[in-house]
Amino acid sequence: MSENKEFNPSCPISISDYPNVLLAHGSGGTLMNQLIDGVFKIAFKNKELHKSHDAAVLNIDSSKIAITTDSYVVDPLFFPGGDIGSMAIYGTINDLAMSGAMPIALSVGFILEEGLEMEKLIKVVNSMQVAANKAGVDIVTGDTKVVDRGKGDGIFINTTGIGLIKHNMSIEPSSVVDGDAIIISGDIGRHGIAIMAVREGLEFSTFIESDSAPLNGLVSKLIDSKIEIHCMRDLTRGGLASALVEIAKTSNSQITIDENNIPVREDVRGACEILGFDPMYVANEGRFIAFVKRDDVNKALNIFHSDELGKDAKCIGYVSADKPGSVTMRSCIGTMRVVDMLSGEQLPRIC
Repeated sequence: MSENKEFNPSCPISISDYPNVLLAHGSGGTLMNQLIDGVFKIAFKNKELHKSHDAAVLNIDSSKIAITTDSYVVDPLFFPGGDIGSMAIYGTINDLAMSGAMPIALSVGFILEEGLEMEKLIKVVNSMQVAANKAGVDIVTGDTKVVDRGKGDGIFINTTGIGLIKHNMSIEPSSVVDGDAIIISGDIGRHGIAIMAVREGLEFSTFIESDSAPLNGLVSKLIDSKIEIHCMRDLTRGGLASALVEIAKTSNSQITIDENNIPVREDVRGACEILGFDPMYVANEGRFIAFVKRDDVNKALNIFHSDELGKDAKCIGYVSADKPGSVTMRSCIGTMRVVDMLSGEQLPRIC
């Protein structure tokens, strides 16, 4: 039971600068972080929320659980490699997995637009059940609302997941320490490019599918191996760059990465060049980074490579205490550059 606290409303975000919510406030970049820090964290202030992690970890009657919630508003509803339904399941499962939690139940809320074809709804719902079966979790409760035609964009989905934590590690940004190695589970950028290709009617010489997938199986292998994991983060909105910056700031550490070690498929890289995107900021739905003890790098990579979702995993960099809160990258040509959060909206409505 939470304590009764006097709510003192404040507005650290300048209303004169942002009198209205912008699309960029949901992009995973600088404006979204300002919104979270300056509005939601101020209003909902509590210790767990301020850890800035994908799932909140709670101790209830000697059991340690994780709980997370997310909403999905992707356009189009169906895309190569997935749809809004499977993505909603995997996205929530993956947020639980990033805390090292084993998913045990999901709730689902639907906001449906009047006039939505029932055939589409059934296809989405069936996809969600297939995804839940693949992740090994049940959808145990839900809610449905219908809004007027033109006010819902087809389907919006909210999912909440509960997971059980059976290990003693504190897998969160504040656990990152000097010397940690950073492993990425695979290639980046495919989800965002797959969405854009369908939305804009683009055709490439190769077929680009979303990487949308459940990560809990691979994470369980890492935990069962007794590897010392300090933090994990899935690379959704804002991509790899935003995830690294968030963790560097929360852990008050410097992160240095090598661009040559970041896997990007050539067709994705080419599409990004044509469209003017940086793969570092393009969202993924089946990729994550793990911060592990430096001595565990080779063991961790062997486990990644033994799983289909981690076969292309690489160590991309290390943590130091030199310049707290910063991320730097050695480019392909050997120069160093600062990696910062995306300040605007690069790819709207991709998750």
